Amino acid sequence: MVGSFNPTKFDADEWVRLIKRAGMRYLVITAKHHDGFAMWDSDVNDYNIVDATPFGRDPMRELKDACEKYGIHFGVYYSHAFDWGEENGPGNDWDYENPGGNRGLFGGLKWYDEHPELLPRIRTYINNKSIPQVLELIKKYDPDLIWFDTASKLPPEETLRILKKVREAKPDIVVNSRIVYPAVLPGRSGHFGDYLSTGDRAVEFLPREGDWEAIPTTNESYGYHKHDHSHKTPDYLIKVLAKAAAKGGNILLNIGPRGDGTIDPVDVKILEGIGEWMKVNESSVCEAGRTTLTAQPWGQSTLDGNRFYLHVFDWPEDGKIEVGGLKSDVLKAWMLVDTTQTPLKHQRIDDVTVEMQLAGSAPAVGHAVVVMEVQDAAATDDHRLVSVQSDTLLHGFDSQITGSGYKFGDGKARRDYIEGWNGENQKLIWKIYLREPASFEISAEYQRLGEPGDFKVTCGEQVFQATTKGDVVENWFSDYIEHDLGRLELPAGQHTIELSPVGTPEEGLMRFRALHLNPQ
Repeated sequence: MVGSFNPTKFDADEWVRLIKRAGMRYLVITAKHHDGFAMWDSDVNDYNIVDATPFGRDPMRELKDACEKYGIHFGVYYSHAFDWGEENGPGNDWDYENPGGNRGLFGGLKWYDEHPELLPRIRTYINNKSIPQVLELIKKYDPDLIWFDTASKLPPEETLRILKKVREAKPDIVVNSRIVYPAVLPGRSGHFGDYLSTGDRAVEFLPREGDWEAIPTTNESYGYHKHDHSHKTPDYLIKVLAKAAAKGGNILLNIGPRGDGTIDPVDVKILEGIGEWMKVNESSVCEAGRTTLTAQPWGQSTLDGNRFYLHVFDWPEDGKIEVGGLKSDVLKAWMLVDTTQTPLKHQRIDDVTVEMQLAGSAPAVGHAVVVMEVQDAAATDDHRLVSVQSDTLLHGFDSQITGSGYKFGDGKARRDYIEGWNGENQKLIWKIYLREPASFEISAEYQRLGEPGDFKVTCGEQVFQATTKGDVVENWFSDYIEHDLGRLELPAGQHTIELSPVGTPEEGLMRFRALHLNPQ
C-alpha cells in the first residue's frame, strides 16, 4: 500500500502559512503512527516515505524549514509504544503473538505481569526501533516538542527508559504526558510530562490544575476521511478555544491532510475563519489563561494579570451584559476590536455584579471580546450568576464534586458525562445566585445505563426526587434524555443546588451530563 503513496501536491510552505494565519503558534506532525511507517528519511529502517514510496522527499525536513521561516514552533508525534508493523512491537496480535493488541490475546492493560516471557522481544523493539528513531528525530530535526502516545502498551520502566534517552539528547525539549502511563506506577500521582494531554477530540473540559492541552478535530476523524462531513464551524471551535483557555488549557487542533498532500478545502475555510477572529482577539486566548470568575450567562472569561477578557458567546439584544461574581472595582473596559480603547459604560449594581454596556454589534465570525481591567482579579465570588431570561446549563464538569468512585467521559462530543454512581457521599454541587426572584423548570440531562434507579436534586428545602427513565443506552453516542423534575422557586440571593443518588444504586445508574434551569 505504501508503494502507491505519492502526495505530490504537498507544500510545507503553504501548510505553515495557513496555520500561522489561523493564529497557531506550534505545529505537531505525525512522524510515526501505530502502523510503524516513518514519515521522514529514517536511517533506522527502510519502511519510510523516502525509501518505500515514489514520493521520495522528506516532508519532515520541509516542514521544519518552513516552521523556522515563519516563526512557528516545530513538534513531532511519535507512537513509541505501539507498532503494528514490527514482529517484536506491541500491538500486532493478528500476525504475531504480540501483547497489547486489540484482540487482547496476551493480557490486558498490564500484559507484562501476565506474560513476562514476552518482555525480551519487546525490549528488542524498543532498543532497535523506538529509541533509535526518537533520537534520530531529535538529531535530524531538533523539534521543540515530542508528542508521545499509547504509553499503556509498554511497562512503565520501558517508557521511562525512552524518556530518559529523550532528556539526555535534548534537556529542554517539551514532552507531553503520554510518554509514561502513570496509573500503573505504585505511589505515583501526576505524570512525567511537561504538561497534561487530555482525552482525544475533547470539546468540554473538566477543571484541571497545571498546564494541559486538548486535541479536538475539525470533524470527528484524526486522519482524512472522505465520508466524515461532521465539520465544526469556526464559531464553534473558537468557543472551544476560549472555554479551554478559561480553565487554563490549550488547544492543539487536528487537521487530517488528504492523500495528495493538500489540506481539505473545508478545513482551510475553518482555519481561515479562526484566523479572521484571531487577528483581533488573539491576546484574549494566547496571552490570557485561567480565570477567577465563574461561567457567565453570556459566555466565559480569560485572565491576564488584572485584565479580564470577557468572551461574549451570546450577544445580548439590549447590548448589556452582567458580569457575575466580581467584587473588585472596574478601572476601565473597552471592546477588544476597538483600537482606540473607547471606554464602555459600566456600573456596579450589587456587591458582586457589574453591568456593562457593549459597543458595536456581534462580529461576523466568532464572538465579541471585552477587555476589563480591574483593581484586583482575585476579588471574586464562587457563586455563579443565573439568568432569569434564558436557559442556564449547569454542566457536571463545572460542579464541585464530592465523594469518590466516579468515572468521567473524556469530553468529546456526547462524552461529557459523569458516571460511576455508588451512593457513598457522592454529590455534585453548584453554587448560584440570582439578582431577583425567579421560577425555573428544572430538568436533568443524562443517559440511563441499567435498571431504573433513584436520584435527587436539592436546593434548600426544595427536593426533587426521580427515577431514571428512558431506554437503556448501549453506546456512548446514544441520545441523552432531558428529564423534567419540576418547578424550582428561588428568591434573590445565593443558593446551593446538589445532585446525588438515592441509596446505593445498581451499577450504572446513569451518565449524567447537566442540569437545566429554564426560567418561567
